[in-house]
Amino acid sequence: VQLQASGGGLVQAGGSLRLSCVASGRSFSSGGMGWFRQVPGQGREFVGAIVWSTGNVFYGLSSVKNRFFMSRDTRKSTGYLQMDNLKPEDTATYFCAVKQYSPLAPPYDYWGQGTQVTVSS
Repeated sequence: VQLQASGGGLVQAGGSLRLSCVASGRSFSSGGMGWFRQVPGQGREFVGAIVWSTGNVFYGLSSVKNRFFMSRDTRKSTGYLQMDNLKPEDTATYFCAVKQYSPLAPPYDYWGQGTQVTVSS
């Protein structure tokens, strides 16, 4: 599976961004897509994941609940991470990843290249 993430950028605190992740190659209809973020010098955090077949989501970070929302368009093989009310502490490189089979807790099988999100105060 190849993953291409996009949509990062610079935004002021309180603003919004939507990340996209286009998948190609092998099917992962029995698994799902996860989102992670990483700050230099720190470990990678599991933001959450979406079950590809049902659209069910679960979050790994309590700090993003009610601010970050995951969705997917199976026809486009694309997953989305809508980020609202962004805070400076959300600044990180964001990665999408795919796991071919549930459960969707890490580790993941395939990774995108990452997209930078910077939130200014």
